[in-house]
Amino acid sequence: MFWRQASFPVENFQAYTSAFGYRTSPTGGGGSQFHYGLDLAAPQGSFVRNWWNGKVIEVSDHTTCGTSAVIRSGQWEHRYCHMSGRVEVSNGKRYLVDPDGGIRYEQGQDLPTGVRLGRVGMTGRTTGPHLHWMLKYDGNWVDPGLVLRAMYDAQRTG
Repeated sequence: MFWRQASFPVENFQAYTSAFGYRTSPTGGGGSQFHYGLDLAAPQGSFVRNWWNGKVIEVSDHTTCGTSAVIRSGQWEHRYCHMSGRVEVSNGKRYLVDPDGGIRYEQGQDLPTGVRLGRVGMTGRTTGPHLHWMLKYDGNWVDPGLVLRAMYDAQRTG
């Protein structure tokens, strides 16, 4: 079955702290906003794992997403935000690096399922340590909670 090959995206998972969909802004200001991902709380420094094998299409450290990586796997695009570390440029190539976590990979590199992409941090706009994980399929946002449920069901039934 398709979902048996996927990896849960964070080690030492504690709780889902903000679901996909409309929510009240966690940083104040009132009103509601659409949350395009799923927040998975874990202790700061916990490793983030690649959900599915694919090519790193972007590494960044200058947005509200903080230190982040975007990976393309066929029609899927998965984004990982608020990680520890930073982006470095060397010989014209961009790398996501987290020396304390032993992480270093290049934008454009292929990465296998389950490989460590980073560590849970507090970069960008965040109120606590968590992985903000987003998914797109064929250019459309997908609720990561639904994908995790399908993964669990497929892996549980073997």
